[in-house]
Amino acid sequence: MFHNPAKKKKFVVQRRRVGYRRVKKGDLVIAAAELKAKKRKRIKRIFKIILALFLLGIFSLIVAAISVFAYFAKDLPDPQKLSDRQMIESTKIYDRSGEHLLYEIHGEEKRTIIPFAQISNYLIKATLAAEDDDFYRHRGVDFRSILRAAWLDLKGGGTRSQGGSTITQQFIKNSILTPEKTFSRKFKELILALEVERRFSKDQILEMYLNEIPYGSNAYGAEAASQTFFGKSAADLNLAEAATIAALPRATTFYSPFGSHPEALEARRQYILNRMATLGYITPEEAESANQETVHFAENREGIVAPHFVLYIKELLADKYGEDFIERGGLKVYTTLDYEKQKMAEDIVFGMSKDYAQKFNARNASLLASDPKTGQILVMVGSRDYFDLENDGNVNVT
Repeated sequence: MFHNPAKKKKFVVQRRRVGYRRVKKGDLVIAAAELKAKKRKRIKRIFKIILALFLLGIFSLIVAAISVFAYFAKDLPDPQKLSDRQMIESTKIYDRSGEHLLYEIHGEEKRTIIPFAQISNYLIKATLAAEDDDFYRHRGVDFRSILRAAWLDLKGGGTRSQGGSTITQQFIKNSILTPEKTFSRKFKELILALEVERRFSKDQILEMYLNEIPYGSNAYGAEAASQTFFGKSAADLNLAEAATIAALPRATTFYSPFGSHPEALEARRQYILNRMATLGYITPEEAESANQETVHFAENREGIVAPHFVLYIKELLADKYGEDFIERGGLKVYTTLDYEKQKMAEDIVFGMSKDYAQKFNARNASLLASDPKTGQILVMVGSRDYFDLENDGNVNVT
């Protein structure tokens, strides 16, 4: 039997799990729409689940972060008290005029605290270029620098540490935290850095940093470093000297002007000068001129004037206040010594006693002069030469 194809209805075969059945074209369109709707609902449901899990994860991280913050923050010192804390500062002994420093008494930390306005602008800019050129832009912690430093340290292998701490973090580490390298200490450092930035201005933080940081040779703070290495105040540093001092905190022993790596110090000084030019702190011509300059350092010795008198005063102070206090208390002691008369007396004693060995079989001499009206000591020369240990020159025979 034959069928007329023109009269034949169109059928579509749709496969099901239970077999085959024939459906009309209109029914197929409806079924396809239903499938799309179900698919959209399924996608929305999956998206909602993923979103819920994501939000739950974020919430959990926030709760965990708050918990960790609270755990480490509970024992932290109050950052507001940083500016009021008692910093270790050297005791200074002056002559009667107050113009001549006779001696500086200090323990392991030799420090003179000075205000921000008395620090050379060259040193401020050199410090920023060397340690943290984003200081005035970040909030205390620079995570990009931390990651970059970690990568450079990893890639560099045995090279010197690249550093990733901001100036604020370095100040925290040196002022109120222990130097141990642990996760808990680092986390406390980050918390305190954020708090310090919230409570103090940038200039205040930089001032505290420049009075706190170690520069080597027992010099702590910019003023002590300037006096130790150049024999001048931090306010009077020129560009080359400022860049040299700014080079030291990264590795105080390795870069020490009195150490065995002068070429490394010179290289770091040049890096800082070039960096200052790149940042626009100085012109390229200024950087080039400073790079060509020969830097002259002060002698590596403890300066002491009128040594027998100074040690006599130190003994009196120690008896009254204790050794620890005079090494850390930052006293300014103005004595009765007349500086000019003292220098004259030292020259006279040294000159007149040259032939004492032949004339009197003596190898020493001394001189003490006081004001007859007040009894104040004006001159004290305790021996012919304080530094002549062979003849017990350090012994005061006045």
